[in-house]
Amino acid sequence: MIVVQVAGGLGNQMQQYALYRKFLSLGKEAKLDISWYEQEERQKNVYARRELELDYFDGLEYEACTEEEKRALTGGGGLAGKIKGKLFPGTKKIFYESEMYHPEIFAFESRYLCGYFACEKYYGDIMDELQEDFVFPESSNPKNLKLAKQMQAEESVSIHVRRGDYLDAENAAMFGDICTEEYYAGAIGEMKRRFPEAHFYLFSDDISYVREKYKGKEYTAVDINKGRDSFYDIWLMSRCKHNICANSTFSFWGARLNKNKDKTIIRPSIHKNSQKFEPERMHDLWKGWTLIDKTGKIV
Repeated sequence: MIVVQVAGGLGNQMQQYALYRKFLSLGKEAKLDISWYEQEERQKNVYARRELELDYFDGLEYEACTEEEKRALTGGGGLAGKIKGKLFPGTKKIFYESEMYHPEIFAFESRYLCGYFACEKYYGDIMDELQEDFVFPESSNPKNLKLAKQMQAEESVSIHVRRGDYLDAENAAMFGDICTEEYYAGAIGEMKRRFPEAHFYLFSDDISYVREKYKGKEYTAVDINKGRDSFYDIWLMSRCKHNICANSTFSFWGARLNKNKDKTIIRPSIHKNSQKFEPERMHDLWKGWTLIDKTGKIV
């Protein structure tokens, strides 16, 4: 059995679910471990307490592992589990993600997988199926439907600007100075070159910043979803015809769920500062995506 640990925010949860679905498509027995959301001590070091947002989707089906199934792969916790792991190391079958892409995982038959698995190549070939899996329930806010119809009627482009926790000193060292002002200028410029009539919809956890930064009739700041309803911002991004992403899995999924066959989707050339940019490899792992570096150059 393959068990994929579910942890983190919505974008990460969607990726872990997508990997689970990929294993099922390969005929493997797979389940999800959702226990991370049931144990408060697991979330002590996260920026904001997370919920299992996979359950927000309408009718999303998955099978969760039992504690016994998890323990069979991880060796269990506590002192007894640690002693057993040292005495019988083969009883622990835990795999930790350490690279952008691990093709070897698809040969596994029995393993507990920990990681975020953001790379498009993991499940890009089943994206049509995933687009059908992630069904958003109808929003109680009529502004969402109105805005979605407007997006579909024009050459709409979503722009995601993530600030919030990325401005925290520790996170800034890892994720900062990637989606620079030059990155967005380059991305917007490329969209305007391809689509002269483009209208840009701005999504951000700092709406006052983007309103001040991006002025003009070609920009609309989207601020209708708050708290739990922020979930619907992914849906609205997916209703745009094209997408400009931050180094954020939240906007990656807005682009992934976009069903426009002629879409242009732009993402930063790297996701975090510890990553070395390797052009040929990145284009292989993110087929169909336009990559722009922090200077605003297409690479």
